[in-house]
Amino acid sequence: MAQVQTDTDKKLDKKMSAKNIKRVLTYLKPYRMKITILFLVILLSNIIMILGPYLTSIVIDQSIPNQDARQLTWIIVLYAVATLINGWASRYRLYNITLLGQDVLRDMRSDLFIHMQKLSFAFFDSQPHGKILIRVVNYINNLSNILSSGLINVLSDILSIIVTLAIMLAIDVRLTLYSLILMPVLFVATMIIKNKQRAAYDELSAKQANLNAYIHESIAGIKTTQSYTRESMNYDIFSDVSNQQREAYMKAVKAQDMLSPIVQNIATITISFIYFAGIRGLGVDVSTGILIAFVGYVNNFWNPIINVGNFYNSLVSGAVYLERVFEMMDVKPQIQDAPDAYEMPPVKGEVVFRDVTFGYTEEQNIFEHLSFHVKPGETIALVGPTGAGKSTITNLISRFYDIKDGAILVDGMDIRDVKVQSLRKEIGVMLQDTFIFSGTIMENIRYGNLEASPWDIVDAARVVRAHEFIQDLKNGYRTVVQERGSTLSAGQRQLISFARTLLADPKVLILDEATSSIDTQTEILLQEGLDRLLEGRTAFIVAHRLSTIRNSDRIFYIGDKKILESGSHEELMKKKGHYYNLYRTQSKLLKKV
Repeated sequence: MAQVQTDTDKKLDKKMSAKNIKRVLTYLKPYRMKITILFLVILLSNIIMILGPYLTSIVIDQSIPNQDARQLTWIIVLYAVATLINGWASRYRLYNITLLGQDVLRDMRSDLFIHMQKLSFAFFDSQPHGKILIRVVNYINNLSNILSSGLINVLSDILSIIVTLAIMLAIDVRLTLYSLILMPVLFVATMIIKNKQRAAYDELSAKQANLNAYIHESIAGIKTTQSYTRESMNYDIFSDVSNQQREAYMKAVKAQDMLSPIVQNIATITISFIYFAGIRGLGVDVSTGILIAFVGYVNNFWNPIINVGNFYNSLVSGAVYLERVFEMMDVKPQIQDAPDAYEMPPVKGEVVFRDVTFGYTEEQNIFEHLSFHVKPGETIALVGPTGAGKSTITNLISRFYDIKDGAILVDGMDIRDVKVQSLRKEIGVMLQDTFIFSGTIMENIRYGNLEASPWDIVDAARVVRAHEFIQDLKNGYRTVVQERGSTLSAGQRQLISFARTLLADPKVLILDEATSSIDTQTEILLQEGLDRLLEGRTAFIVAHRLSTIRNSDRIFYIGDKKILESGSHEELMKKKGHYYNLYRTQSKLLKKV
């Protein structure tokens, strides 16, 4: 049975990173005014809550024994007004804290998405896309409780604890000490539970990532699954991964739920002990009203502690997700602008490889000491066996990967000395695996030039012979296509991609198996558009169908980590070397077909 990749995420350190907590606080800085107002509302709410036990003690010790109806009436009115104000404050706090938390989550998710788009191909080659997705969506969503009701509320609870403790000390120092007698027990229990909880949520985050990655992979490969009737086997794998996630979730919940009952039991025992101390004396001499008020303050003391404990639970579990998010934010793009990088000016299209060595891994090189010179306007075809490095050359020109040694020059400028975006604006790339985004056909073509008018889009589609099939669709250019263009044929997707590339008007053009999914009849029509597209541009064409590259200015036969042969079609055929053998073999196969 296939194994799901589980070792992508490294184990977290046992201790929470204070650095990451500080990073969260930086996201709160733009909202300082909102936080200040919230804090004042919370302070008002705490004062009102503290007022309750005090009014109760007056009623028990004065109003009822003295049968003072006037005093009792005013206390009732005051209590009612305070309750109404507290209700408003609670509603205001709940809504605005939630809004604040969602604003912070939006900012954090935006930063992660922006950073993710800067990461190099090598990162996405090595990471399951499902595990990337879960960090952008699920992990950040899991931080919602901390940011929406945690950070601000815990400040409120700490303030409430301090004020309440001060009042308790003012009432009776000995009773206050009795109420704190079990605090060391709580501290020890918290330290023990913390490590178990953190480990449990670390395991849960890994299992969630595995499940998400497998679901993403299964959806992407559904056609292959159904073609090979692997549904039953895939379900067995899914069931195993899903059960692992379920077990990890239950362990995490069990660890999280350990602290709250301990705090509640300590609070109950403390209140019982205070009643006992008040009744039996134990050095305490207070009235019944004061004793009841003190118990109310004890509740006001322990309830925030329970809340702080719950927040601490959320912080421990959320910190796991938080560190996974920041872990991704801290991945440095392998392709970065040099400190003194400059904007690449419009180019003519001269491309030079000077003694280039490159490999996707340190152990194995694809090219060693590769050199060639392409003049502006030349069309270069790249042929050779699978894995020889044809597409790698085009990837290096666009600087999707950095070379190990040597230099790649465009118009005499080392591509590592210019800003990456300015380089790629001068290069148009059309890949074999064309990607069509969800949206209209017009929007997909405009992706190559966001400032293009509808007339520019139609002209580009006409040149590449896409206009005819687009017009035949129900809504023409405003036809909505689904993700990856699933409602279009492979050939139609490539024609749209071709129009997109043409609209970008690049000076250096890369066509990587660009006509592989187009039928022969369409290819003949497209060739007219290609001739116009290639005019005045430097072009690199990767093609297994050799009939499409016969008119190239030069053909490079790639093999053994270098260019084995170079020349026009006629020149290479006369040499009767690698290219000649490849062409003859392919011609014989086509005749048999």
